[in-house]
Amino acid sequence: MPCGEDWLSHPLGIVQGFFAQNGVNPDWEKKVIEYFKEKLKENNAPKWVPSLNEVPLHYLKPNSFVKFRCMIQDMFDPEFYMGVYETVNRNTKARVLHFGKYRDVAECGPQQEVDLNSPRTTTLERQTFYCVPVPGESTWVKEAYVNANQARVSPSTSYTPSRHKRSYEDDEDMDLQPNKQKDQHAGARQAGSVGGLQWCGEPKRLETEASTGQQLNFLNLSSPFDLNFPLPGEKGPACLVKVYEDWDCFKVNDVLELYGVLSVDPVLSILNNDERDASSLLDPMECTDTAEEQRVHSPPASLVPRIHVVLAQKLQHINPLLPACLNKEESKTFVSGFMSELSPIRAELLGFLTHALLGDSLAAEYLILHLISTVYTRRDVLPLGKFTVNLSGCPRNSTFTEHLYRIIQHLVPASFRLQMTIENMNHLKFIPHKDYTANRLVSGLLQLPSNTSLVIDETLLEQGQLDTPGVHNVTALSNLITWQKVDYDFSYHQMEFPCNINVFITSEGRSLLPADCQIHLEPQLIPPNMEEYTDSLLSAVLPSVLNKFRIYLTLLRFLDYSISDEITKAVEDDFVEMRKNDPQSITADDLHQLLIVARFLSLSAGQTTLSRERWLRAKQLESLRRTRLQQQKCVNGNEL
Repeated sequence: MPCGEDWLSHPLGIVQGFFAQNGVNPDWEKKVIEYFKEKLKENNAPKWVPSLNEVPLHYLKPNSFVKFRCMIQDMFDPEFYMGVYETVNRNTKARVLHFGKYRDVAECGPQQEVDLNSPRTTTLERQTFYCVPVPGESTWVKEAYVNANQARVSPSTSYTPSRHKRSYEDDEDMDLQPNKQKDQHAGARQAGSVGGLQWCGEPKRLETEASTGQQLNFLNLSSPFDLNFPLPGEKGPACLVKVYEDWDCFKVNDVLELYGVLSVDPVLSILNNDERDASSLLDPMECTDTAEEQRVHSPPASLVPRIHVVLAQKLQHINPLLPACLNKEESKTFVSGFMSELSPIRAELLGFLTHALLGDSLAAEYLILHLISTVYTRRDVLPLGKFTVNLSGCPRNSTFTEHLYRIIQHLVPASFRLQMTIENMNHLKFIPHKDYTANRLVSGLLQLPSNTSLVIDETLLEQGQLDTPGVHNVTALSNLITWQKVDYDFSYHQMEFPCNINVFITSEGRSLLPADCQIHLEPQLIPPNMEEYTDSLLSAVLPSVLNKFRIYLTLLRFLDYSISDEITKAVEDDFVEMRKNDPQSITADDLHQLLIVARFLSLSAGQTTLSRERWLRAKQLESLRRTRLQQQKCVNGNEL
């Protein structure tokens, strides 16, 4: 059994050891998983595992043990593979049993070939996820993960010497010369494909009769390969993730941390080209996969590596400053220690956000409540806990929202600023849709993981005409805010995907979009240069204090909250009294709003139950907010 660091550099050797000891007994698979679980518990071992999020692909050794922090963008159909297969030596006729799990390419010696008719061959099923880096992940999150990880790797010698210099365009050029690629690799390994697992042996034909023109047509190289990231400007690898156990536990848009075996064998690209070439010669009725589907589901491994998952966990959050799972016993010490110093942290955060909002402390209070809000349950179709805030009174066509968003980016783990211009609304793709030709889910801006902060900048909106896609996009935003769901477009029907997105809207007047709460900005100062003002504000905060703000805003989302029977009775009596005094303006919706404000006000102070004091403070905040809106109506003579 290999030992030391072999589990990092040669995980398949570990697997081979368990397989050799147990043979076809399925217990070997459980032992493999337990082995890696135990290894990851040792001496900060996860920090020594190279991460695809941080280490360039050409630095990673093929078939090494890696990790990946990602979001499930799409789920492909399950695929079959040879779980166990047998090879035969052509000279000695000796037979050897192999495992196919955690592999794309079946290994066999120079004189061996796979016996496809062996009674010992077993066919198993695995699920494939298409995963992308977490959309909108903040720079400070990436940097914190890089600093925490201790894995130091140098460029892999398994690639050609120039591999690390190749750009995306070079990968495309290589695909333009598939025959040249085949000549380079055919001597090293000959391969074919059966049942989802590539296998080595004597292929009947490596070269195809398809012309170069046919190859280009089937590779669709007229346009670059689309990695299908939901947000523009995103970087990092997309991966095809092969899952062997419990894949029913995961769903689209889940954020995962994966540990598994990296597969970037160049032979995969050759085989995929062969399949495309061969498909051009088949009867169309016999070929179920279109060329476009083959291209999307089997992209070059140099662009979209494969990960064969050994361990996977759904992440509660992606804040690297907190324990990954807050429910575990060992995390409780961290939580209780942080909660003991919550009061001064809240006071400092309130001051920091007051400066960010140009001296408006009331708006800062509501921004804190917004940033810790989360959908804690759903009653029928109604999401409870959402708290969309519309900050009106923002300077039109100014950089105020841009720099306020910079502040928010420094506080939350994932965010995106949507510039609500007529052009963007008419031309951007908001709603993910199903492409039946390629058999994949094409992403849209609103395919975001839970707890993403979405800042909508309405101050950039000018007069103009929304076309049909623009109207659909506005409707999608309204549904997201009101119902916390996005209806993905499957052509013949729509499919609801529940979400939990914090939406913050900045506007000059009242927003065109629905909001749970409108607060009108009252600046106490107007900086001559917003960029310099924001830079000085950020540089004035100590990194340690900024990290406390980040922990505060993430941690409070996960606290339990309750209202005692005594306080419930007091709130009911108070509401009845309020209705007596002002029956026209106090409604059931106002009570719901007050309860939401009281909930997050309590949590912001670290209190998990509602107190009389916090209820009165919530009423006071709401009264101040309403008074300010009324004053604006009187000044401007219209509704804001």
